[in-house]
Amino acid sequence: MFDYKAAFQNAVDQVQKEGRYRVFADLKRVRGQFPKAVRRREDGSEQDVVVWCSNDYLGMGQHPVVLEAMQAAIDEAGAGAGGTRNISGTTRWAVDLEAELADWHHKEAALLFTSGYVANEATLTTLQRIMPGLIVFSDSLNHASMIAGIRNGGCERHIFAHNDLEHLEALLQAAPADAPKLIAFESVYSMDGDIADLHGTIALAQKYGAMTYLDEVHAVGLYGERGAGVAERDGVLDQIDIIECTLGKAVGVMGGYIAADAVIIDAVRSWAAGFIFTTSLPPALTAGALASVRHLKGAADLRAAHQERAETLKARFAEAGIPVLPSVSHIVPVHVGDPVHCKMISDMLLEDFGVYVQPINYPTVPKGTERLRFTPSPNHDDGMMDALVAAMDKLWTHCNVARMPKAA
Repeated sequence: MFDYKAAFQNAVDQVQKEGRYRVFADLKRVRGQFPKAVRRREDGSEQDVVVWCSNDYLGMGQHPVVLEAMQAAIDEAGAGAGGTRNISGTTRWAVDLEAELADWHHKEAALLFTSGYVANEATLTTLQRIMPGLIVFSDSLNHASMIAGIRNGGCERHIFAHNDLEHLEALLQAAPADAPKLIAFESVYSMDGDIADLHGTIALAQKYGAMTYLDEVHAVGLYGERGAGVAERDGVLDQIDIIECTLGKAVGVMGGYIAADAVIIDAVRSWAAGFIFTTSLPPALTAGALASVRHLKGAADLRAAHQERAETLKARFAEAGIPVLPSVSHIVPVHVGDPVHCKMISDMLLEDFGVYVQPINYPTVPKGTERLRFTPSPNHDDGMMDALVAAMDKLWTHCNVARMPKAA
């Protein structure tokens, strides 16, 4: 008989052999003290740590306006949503949140999903079912959720080199002029910290009659006058057909959504299995997200502080000769280049210095580009940065990891 257990053990052994086996840190965030947390070790003892890799970029998951809204919703409506949106799970807060999100992105409508992953997978799959023969053009570094949605749809797809508009145009030129087309790309790419050329991509879409699908999960809340993302910052919100975002990063809660013309939202709402057949977000989450979005629309000072912290950390690493990778966004990636060393440094930072940052290994990034990915927030003060840079400097020497020339 087939040895099922051995198959699973071999799968785990392979990951461990490659040095990319992941162990979750048992962390408890401390209310009102982000980015501080308490780690529980395997022996039951506790350790104070500073979290340096959270996607709660602005600390909104700890903001009083969000916590108060969530508690009030629980007191008023209880815990669960009661079912799918089509049956019994459409609540007042979900309806109000969708209206607020549509306004944020200057679109006619928005649609909530249980996560950003589900929003991408369900929408991109559904678009191909609504438009048989759709040809999808996807950036090579698009998120796994986008790749899954594009593959699941089953239509013709072409991958263009990352942020390479010449390659994209060559692929568009070769496609039938009368075929429906979709360009799927991100604004901020979260592993390298680079940003797509939105103007150039939109120009190609208009030239070749393609729709645009923009993933702004690592930009929403952080860029633009009201925080609607890079599309708002670059003044092209009205030229993007479908915008997909998350509520689990800068918004600080959980969930995902798309924003677009009302007829697009209505079609996806009516066809997407990932929306139709899943229980909707509970009132506490939608109420918290609603409060967060309303706050972020007027939080330009918070966004400015966030950018300053990121630029300061990049400069501090460069001064110490720590190989920070080029990044034009708030992402601060530090190159290690080996999965074993990457995990070793991460483990030592946590155990010896109380610094929590997870190693980023294959398949999240290509082999040979393993890194530590830092996401400083407005709450990371200078003292925390001093401690981090000192720890990194010691470990780079201790582990004999390649440095870059120290900044003058």
